[in-house]
Amino acid sequence: MKQVQSTMAGTVFNIIVQEGEEVTVGQTVMILESMKMEIPVEAETAGKIVKVNAQIGDFVNEGDVLVTFE
Repeated sequence: MKQVQSTMAGTVFNIIVQEGEEVTVGQTVMILESMKMEIPVEAETAGKIVKVNAQIGDFVNEGDVLVTFE
């Protein structure tokens, strides 16, 4: 399984994708907020979303798995 990990600590501001959705390379899957800045998190490879591991408002650390896909 492929994963999208958080590149920094922050709060999940918005979730762009849903489980079962196909994503492309570079597509924004989630937006984090840190120090009043919105940071897009992008898929590094293409695939189908299997699980979204965070919810809006969750605090995540750098390296946390945000999305799992195949």
